[in-house]
Amino acid sequence: MDTSNETTPSVFILLPIFNLNEWHYLLLTFMLITYSFTLMGNVLIILLIFLEPGLQTPMYFFLGNLSLLDLGQTTTTVPQIIVHLVSGMNIISYKRCKTQLFFFLLFIGTETLLLTAMAYDRYVAICNPLRYHVVMNLKICAHLISASWLTSSLNATMHMLFTFRLPLCGVNEINYFYCDIPPLLAISCGDISNNIIAILAASPVMGFGPATCIVISYTHIIWRILKMNSSAGMRKTFSTCTSHLTVVLLFFGSCIFMYIRPISNHLLNNDMIISLLNNILSPMLNPLVYTFRNKDVKEALRKIVKKWSL
Repeated sequence: MDTSNETTPSVFILLPIFNLNEWHYLLLTFMLITYSFTLMGNVLIILLIFLEPGLQTPMYFFLGNLSLLDLGQTTTTVPQIIVHLVSGMNIISYKRCKTQLFFFLLFIGTETLLLTAMAYDRYVAICNPLRYHVVMNLKICAHLISASWLTSSLNATMHMLFTFRLPLCGVNEINYFYCDIPPLLAISCGDISNNIIAILAASPVMGFGPATCIVISYTHIIWRILKMNSSAGMRKTFSTCTSHLTVVLLFFGSCIFMYIRPISNHLLNNDMIISLLNNILSPMLNPLVYTFRNKDVKEALRKIVKKWSL
């Protein structure tokens, strides 16, 4: 291969989202509103869990960390998109692109493992409730969270190094609205086989493995729910599980769709819709799906509001 034209660009040009200039202001308004609601919802959840002793349990400990990850994920990409829409200059520096890729993979990977831990938490709570406080105490939860962050940071570092070692041959236009593995591999003129192997090698730990654990956990949970004698208890338990399952299906479905497929600019155009929804709507809806439907959270919010209003 001729490497005479290989260069490392100082900046990347991120192509406009969908190339729909007539929707520019509508898209900007949508991004501002959703990002504001995402910040308010997730920050409120974190504050409630921190301030209300009744919510300082393993389940809400996981939910607080989920809100923190949602904040990190959306803040990694959305403010940059808003700035680009306002300024009209879709430019990101090489170093910022590397940093954005690392933190995006870090938050996504940690959330994958966290959702798995949450599924196990629900399994223990429903299938073995008498041992719940022994098996899922706060110390064990802290170890699970720490292991999730550490594993994901190693995964993010590996993919970031593998991706940015590839020659770009002077190409600096990314057919995407943030720095991610598929669009960066699409503009590389080097051999990406090692990158594909790295993605497939990481998938048992960061993708298919967690997904399998969640399926096994919920198979046991559903079986236990079907054996319940009380229809009211069955509905209450099933309602709690469906919230988690909804988020899991959306999250894992979008990740598998974007990463476990061939790399091409044509497919990247389709990925933009999935990625936009995953980065904007999911972090905004998670607080509503998980917590604001919960009577304990509503009661904690009422107490805090009453206390601060005095």
